[in-house]
Amino acid sequence: MQDIMDKMDIAFPHLGIYLENVPKSFSIFGFEIAFYGVIIGIGVLCGVLMAAHVAKKENFDADVIWDFAIYAIIFSIIGARIYYVVFAWDKYKNDLLGIFQLRNGGLAIYGAVIAAFVTLGVYCKIKKQNYLQIADICVPGLVLGQVIGRWGNFMNREVFGEYTDSLLAMRLPTEAVRASDISEKISAHMVEGTNYIQVHPTFLYESLWNLILLFLMLYYRQYKKFEGELSLLYFGGYGLGRAWIEGIRTDTLFIPHTTIAVSQVLAIVLLAGSLTADILIRRRIRRKIAPAEAAEGSTDTK
Repeated sequence: MQDIMDKMDIAFPHLGIYLENVPKSFSIFGFEIAFYGVIIGIGVLCGVLMAAHVAKKENFDADVIWDFAIYAIIFSIIGARIYYVVFAWDKYKNDLLGIFQLRNGGLAIYGAVIAAFVTLGVYCKIKKQNYLQIADICVPGLVLGQVIGRWGNFMNREVFGEYTDSLLAMRLPTEAVRASDISEKISAHMVEGTNYIQVHPTFLYESLWNLILLFLMLYYRQYKKFEGELSLLYFGGYGLGRAWIEGIRTDTLFIPHTTIAVSQVLAIVLLAGSLTADILIRRRIRRKIAPAEAAEGSTDTK
């Protein structure tokens, strides 16, 4: 691998991969279009298609999913932005108009997820639909969208972790990334005479983790014990992976006036809450089934 990288190059040295001139955007009729936005859009579309497919498999009206998706997309973007701005307030407190400049980045997936589930609650209340049933139908699509969407971060040279020399280590030219994302540890491992950083590709970790979670959810769907269990699997499974990944990212959002990563705390809370809820609900189901089984056994004996 070469010591001096061009600004738009990306490398995975231990995999023998060197990508030259990976663009962040492309131009159509003089209008600059970011690959980040295109990939997010593809992820959203594929996610809705996945949810509609699952709905048909469960003999549920797929039109309801498409109808809900319109509201979910709008409010998820708003929620993702609000979450980011709240926990990066120092960046915007003296530039309020900057809050509306989405082209400069600044969307948080947890904000989008929270907004989507709140929007679903309002939607189901108005349309008189089963909240937990639709949530379980939608979460595989949500995960698929995250699998794809994280590659927008790859194109932006963002959402990476601390220095590493592991198999999946990624090299990025320093001029291609935000200076604020280069930690002291990363700087300390920069080799003299080079112009790149070598880091954990945490966007890749999360994408692969979500892909595993997606396959698990699609497999387990036929065995779930109650409505809402797939949603609990999503919150717990994603929380488990995110809790670790967030710990090595360098662009972490912190709880104000602390060095505590807000998304890491949220991930741990969701993991613990999901496990607890699943155990309690399963126990309640067993308590309801036990008397019925006992009564049936008594009848068979007679």
